Amino acid sequence: MTTDIRIDISRAKSTAVGKDHGITPGEFEALEPRVLAAHAILTEERKAQKYGFYDLYKDTASFTSVKAAADKFLQHGYENFVVLGIGGSALGITALQTALNAPYYNLLTKRGRKGHPRLFVMDNIDPITFRAMMRLCPPQKTFYNVISKSGETAETMTQLMIVVEALEKKAGKDAVKNHLAITTSPKGPKAPKSLLHPVAEAYGCTSFEIPLNVGGRFSVFSPVGMFPAAMLGLDLDAMAAGCAAMDAACSKASLHDNPAYLRAAVHHQMDVAKGKNMAVMMPYADGLRDIADWYRQIWAESLGKRYSLEGQEVFTGQTPVKALGATDQHSQVQLYREGPNDKIYTFLEVARFDKSLKIPATLTSIAELDYLRGKSMNKLMAAELRGTLDALKESQRPCIRITLPKLDAFSVAQVLYLLEVETAMAGRLYNVNTFDQPGVEAGKIIARRLMGGAG
Repeated sequence: MTTDIRIDISRAKSTAVGKDHGITPGEFEALEPRVLAAHAILTEERKAQKYGFYDLYKDTASFTSVKAAADKFLQHGYENFVVLGIGGSALGITALQTALNAPYYNLLTKRGRKGHPRLFVMDNIDPITFRAMMRLCPPQKTFYNVISKSGETAETMTQLMIVVEALEKKAGKDAVKNHLAITTSPKGPKAPKSLLHPVAEAYGCTSFEIPLNVGGRFSVFSPVGMFPAAMLGLDLDAMAAGCAAMDAACSKASLHDNPAYLRAAVHHQMDVAKGKNMAVMMPYADGLRDIADWYRQIWAESLGKRYSLEGQEVFTGQTPVKALGATDQHSQVQLYREGPNDKIYTFLEVARFDKSLKIPATLTSIAELDYLRGKSMNKLMAAELRGTLDALKESQRPCIRITLPKLDAFSVAQVLYLLEVETAMAGRLYNVNTFDQPGVEAGKIIARRLMGGAG
């Protein structure tokens, strides 16, 4: 299958917003050798399996395993499915759930959810929120999935300790394995030990492996995202097909024909040459809103680096910002149009919503509403998007459009895969290590000391 995602960078070119804010033909020509050189390096690293996110969708054994486990656990009729995890362990499944299940999913009856449990993604340690979840989700009626590659994430392990105590009290120690699955690093002589391994052994829990060459923010198509997706009844096969389609497009040694490389090059050039040090992602569909949240992590954590690959101080990276159309037209667009011209915008849109909603011919005494009567909410959303795009163009603000033909598993997987490969290329263009996050560790060490731990 071929990709059906459209990428339109025309509004980021100099012909649209001027040479000071848009990329010129000469700049594209100068970028191409750098992109091709980076492509050669990325291709060799992929062949050497240095970074495994590229090929997760090909791991049929893993996909089969998570689907079989989900089928087994779903037979118990759990009312709730709770993910214990933070960062990459939480953002991927949140994005998939919002995009692919019905709005207000948790408020539907079990029949409305087609027999699948409600989803609660516990990605923080706010005690008020976590206590509320524990009250709403009785342990006897809940299945938990704890996700941490090392098992050393203090937030996640704290959550797990509370859950295990509750399960032992309410269901008994022997029943913990029927309510808890563990997703962590693999076992083996060359693999670092995870603190979740002894938990799995003590309770006999089902375990899933996160490949050692896959980082958390690139793990959505591993069991980190796919087991929860299977528990929610999402179409894993369609997601794998979407990844395959986008992989074919993103494997091309080309600047203009490879959508991931094109977006990476545009963003990098906008930052280093045009002063656009912020990257705004603004979906025009509620179902896509959490993709922008997922994108914030992968872009910020991958590219925000102090040192180059050679160890020189560079303090580089764009700041990702999330917005939502049309909501944030009423809170952000004033700044976007008339504030500092330091941003590049990505608009995520759906060519066709699954349903249409007609605006009724009512409130007839208000003549000023005549232009709305008899139209559809779909048409209004499209008009709002076009209006924002054109207004930003007038203000010489560069924009890129990503259009999905519809909101389904095949298309959403393509977008996530596209953004992963784009980030890998952007890291090469910035000349930083895309796949580490040393700046995160200092805060963790300080917190551990404050809690009385070593470090």
